[in-house]
Amino acid sequence: MIQLYGITKTYQRDSAALLEINLKIGKGEFVYLTGPSGAGKSTLLKLLYGAERPSRGQILINGQNLTRMTPRQLPLLRRRIGIVFQDFKLLPTRTIAENVSFPLEVQGKKSQEITRKVYQALKQVGLEHKQHRRPLELSGGEQQRVAVARALVAEPLVLLADEPTGSLDPEVALEIMELFRSANARGTTVVLATHDRDTLRRFPRRILTLDGGRLVDDRTP
Repeated sequence: MIQLYGITKTYQRDSAALLEINLKIGKGEFVYLTGPSGAGKSTLLKLLYGAERPSRGQILINGQNLTRMTPRQLPLLRRRIGIVFQDFKLLPTRTIAENVSFPLEVQGKKSQEITRKVYQALKQVGLEHKQHRRPLELSGGEQQRVAVARALVAEPLVLLADEPTGSLDPEVALEIMELFRSANARGTTVVLATHDRDTLRRFPRRILTLDGGRLVDDRTP
């Protein structure tokens, strides 16, 4: 599903955020990306959804070479990728339902289908009764659940999450992780960046460890 060949990302002449990353993640895998702050976790995720381009190397997702795509081709691939950020990135002036519907609107789905799928996604995260609220009316944990619903509503092939439980209390973090596990059980490939050792212990999966921009460990418990 995800293949990286010799990926290097350099921001400054003498320092590389990522250096010669070679990696394969199979369809339906659940993989953690971990390592100290500044190790390159967020940079790697940005490369996977095309927010940035590598300085060298090739990235293939579902057989498509992301690094050779034109700016017009890239949005088509992004439609198959769900993204969850630590700071939610919800649109504050839109309702919860409108935030979740955004990926479906981009795909040009009909309004009746959008309404049905948004309700199902919000019901899955336990927030269908708050669909007409706005993000700032919700708690941090509820906002993160909305972000997860938005990432999953279009049934993505790949789900990327960058420290999705970092600012949440343990009970809410557990709820969010259960949502990721459910998505993975339905066939979505999950790549989750985290430094939370408790999460790694509670939900053991394959762990990729970055340090200094290098992939230093790849192990399955």
